[in-house]
Amino acid sequence: MSLPLPSPGGGGPVLADARQDGAQRLWAAVLAQDETAARDVVLAAAESLGAESALLDLIGAVQRRVGAEWAADRLSVAQEHAATTINDRCVSALVRHPCAQVPPGPSAGHVTVACVDGEWHGLPARLLSEVLRLRGWQVDHLGTLVPSPRLVAHLHRTGPAAVALSGSLATRLPAAHATIAACRAAGVPVFAGGSAFGADGRYARMLGADAWASDARGAADRLAAGPLPRPRPGHEPADHLPHLRDQEYTLVTRSAPQLVKAVMTGLTELLPAMRAYSAWQLQQTAQDIAHIVEFLGAALYVDDDDLFTGFICWTADILTARHVPADVLLPTLDLLGAELGDFPRATRLIRRGARELTHRPAPNSPAPEAHR
Repeated sequence: MSLPLPSPGGGGPVLADARQDGAQRLWAAVLAQDETAARDVVLAAAESLGAESALLDLIGAVQRRVGAEWAADRLSVAQEHAATTINDRCVSALVRHPCAQVPPGPSAGHVTVACVDGEWHGLPARLLSEVLRLRGWQVDHLGTLVPSPRLVAHLHRTGPAAVALSGSLATRLPAAHATIAACRAAGVPVFAGGSAFGADGRYARMLGADAWASDARGAADRLAAGPLPRPRPGHEPADHLPHLRDQEYTLVTRSAPQLVKAVMTGLTELLPAMRAYSAWQLQQTAQDIAHIVEFLGAALYVDDDDLFTGFICWTADILTARHVPADVLLPTLDLLGAELGDFPRATRLIRRGARELTHRPAPNSPAPEAHR
């Protein structure tokens, strides 16, 4: 589950200091791209603090810091990817270590862990899988980019007690909704997690998930507390997102390429400096506009202003960190609003985004995974 990680483990101030020190040493190794040193830090922590703490309080904590440093423009995309790769390899080294071996005995149950179709942030889901394995669960870890039909076919074949569905990208909420419904129709309850589902799990509940947790420990604790009830066939709500009847989500997402093209044309007329942009700069600008349209679509799907305004303000912070004037977002929203003037909900979202952008506080990173 692409859950916000970690929630601090217990054990008092001495263990808390040990976890913090381990995370700091792992950060230094990852920053230096020293995979050997990083592995040694993780294995030493596993021996002294336990394998679960090494996974969540070191690797999970460092991965969150990687995102924060990227958002603040203190890590490049290449450095971010290298750090994630080192963390992933540290997980592989840890699960082979003797301290992470689970003694033979009855299984706590059978769980499938998968990412939402289109989700590429796979490390948090892997961390959850390994925590569940350490706690005695039989885990089918399917990883990233799992098409819903293949996930459902796997559930029919294996019959797990639950499926843990990971989502970091809020733009994948419509896909998550379809997956949740398909899993429940197959008779398997869904445990949703990840920043895509909202910091308080609001979208998980809205889209029909049976449970949600704010972090991997909370998810493992909830599963240990008792089985999730099996969905009853034929009891899915027929229309629990009535706002979608206006077709705004469908029409906006279908017209996304045309919207991007129209906004790009308008910006070129409003901002003469864009006429001197290189092909790469134009491509990056078009991608930024496409992300705005994608988040607008996601916000229309769940009918939540905060999803769109949060993304707009986060984008402004990212631009500011990279010494790009965030004021360019205002004409972008104006042009997008002009294109969607006949769509009341989209117009509301765009106006709210412009208002929040105008009155936003001083920039503050880190970047929520849901937006990255």
